[in-house]
Amino acid sequence: MLIQAAVLGVVQGLTEFLPISSSAHLILARAFFGWDSDQFGIAFDVACHVGTLLAVVLYFAPELTQMCRALPRVLNPGRDEPARQLWLLVVGTIPAVLAGLLFNDFIEGSLRTPAVAAVTLTIGGVLLVVADHVGSRTREERSLTMSEALGLGVAQAAALVPGVSRSGATITLAMFWGLRRDAAARFSFLLGVPAILAAAGYEGLGLIRDGLPAGAAQLFIVGLVTSGIVGYSTVKYFLRYLSGHSLNLFAFYRFALAGAVVIWVLR
Repeated sequence: MLIQAAVLGVVQGLTEFLPISSSAHLILARAFFGWDSDQFGIAFDVACHVGTLLAVVLYFAPELTQMCRALPRVLNPGRDEPARQLWLLVVGTIPAVLAGLLFNDFIEGSLRTPAVAAVTLTIGGVLLVVADHVGSRTREERSLTMSEALGLGVAQAAALVPGVSRSGATITLAMFWGLRRDAAARFSFLLGVPAILAAAGYEGLGLIRDGLPAGAAQLFIVGLVTSGIVGYSTVKYFLRYLSGHSLNLFAFYRFALAGAVVIWVLR
């Protein structure tokens, strides 16, 4: 069971930040291998989200520290870049919060299936290829406007549907708007901080209400540690990769995974 927890932690750490959908991979891993969804329920999801949250906070600690220090100036950002960036993140987070409150039960009850993941993986892969080839890739993340941050928030909210990918949706839209690949990824990861925190908090409420299941403590720790270590490494090396490579590799991976899911569903 601990090995399964480590594998799922690795999957979460990798796919939370790569444009290939963490929710789809966790659903498919459980479905393919027949792993007990009760053992890897809310408590384990909280652990994995906390691990990836710690990873991205640690990596972007300097930027996040500057934004925290800018809080007294947030109502009058002017030319204060950290305060303006904080506003961008706030505006970009609103759509995901609203979508989660309004549609989470429907998504959890009806859309978390391998078939849905196959469709969204394919559509997301096509859009990723197109954006990578038509975007000018000349803009920096600091050039983003408030309206564009809101649009990226809507893209992030769409990732509540398994297979869409939070990072994939936001990076794709940002590249359509002309951002460089690595700049698009950096803003996507920063935008993910409040989103991942909200997801962990929402799941944590259920954990507080129901209590930690018997025998889940070890799984919790393994999921947190593995997702955190792998998540930090993924952020670090993915940003380096994007400075000189296209996103075609991840689009083709999405197509291959979608094809494998279709074969598995129809077998």
